[in-house]
Amino acid sequence: METEQIHRKHLYSLLGDLPDRDRPVSVECIETVEREGYIVETLLLDLNGVEPVPAYCARPANHKGPYPAILYNHAHGHRWDIGKEELLQGRDSLQKPPYGKALTSRGYLVLCIDAWAFGERRGRSESELFKEMLWKGQVLWGMMVYDSLKALDYLVTRPDVDPDRIATLGFSMGSTMAWWVAALDERVKVCVDLFSMTDFQSLIDTQGLDGHSLYYYVPGLLKHFDTVTINRLIAPRPHLSINGNYDRLTPCKGLDRIDRELTQTYETLGASERWKMLRYNTGHLETAHGRKAVLSWLDRWL
Repeated sequence: METEQIHRKHLYSLLGDLPDRDRPVSVECIETVEREGYIVETLLLDLNGVEPVPAYCARPANHKGPYPAILYNHAHGHRWDIGKEELLQGRDSLQKPPYGKALTSRGYLVLCIDAWAFGERRGRSESELFKEMLWKGQVLWGMMVYDSLKALDYLVTRPDVDPDRIATLGFSMGSTMAWWVAALDERVKVCVDLFSMTDFQSLIDTQGLDGHSLYYYVPGLLKHFDTVTINRLIAPRPHLSINGNYDRLTPCKGLDRIDRELTQTYETLGASERWKMLRYNTGHLETAHGRKAVLSWLDRWL
């Protein structure tokens, strides 16, 4: 355990100059509305002290908490206008209904924030932010991860959340965020990542680096970590990873390696049933079978 904490601190240190990890979080509730069977709070969070972070928090309408909670991480897809709206409206690459409806109907509370440059935080391009932050000794991915970790800080302060039953879930960019956040923060009890379990070296070998946008790249990361070593920090907590065999963002040889090594890790820890990689003959999109697997995994482990 002590070694894992050292690795977590090291991984976090690679994310550039970040705001104080212990700074307090505050929230303003803009409005609360009831939709089809669930309630949505429109929030403005102070997570980082740099700029406010718009968010949606969705919860079941038919019973009170404390709820098991899910930090939902939205995708990229070069759709900077979507952001947190993905939770309520979905997107073309995801199954219906949107996850806000699907999860609250099963009794979960769900929080989704706008990542830097997305949703209500757009107005500066991703490349502009990346360059400005680089000049300042910051890393765009680091600032994104920081906001997600602070969103967890907010979640556990809510009286309607069970702090011992928190999961994280995401598709594409949100998938990568899910396994980074779960690796860095043990308050996450269940991790589900959809279509972005990318082995870094395999991506280099297949000349696929341009498939992932600028946000993805952390200076010096490969000198110390690869995808497997980051994801080992999640073990033995339950972890479901779903990927497409035709998805060029996740080369198949890399998926083979990740699955092989994490299977061994979980077996060594006596938790083989807590790791599962599912692969479908599809590209970068969620399948109906995959959606069923996600909900079943959450229902089992959260």
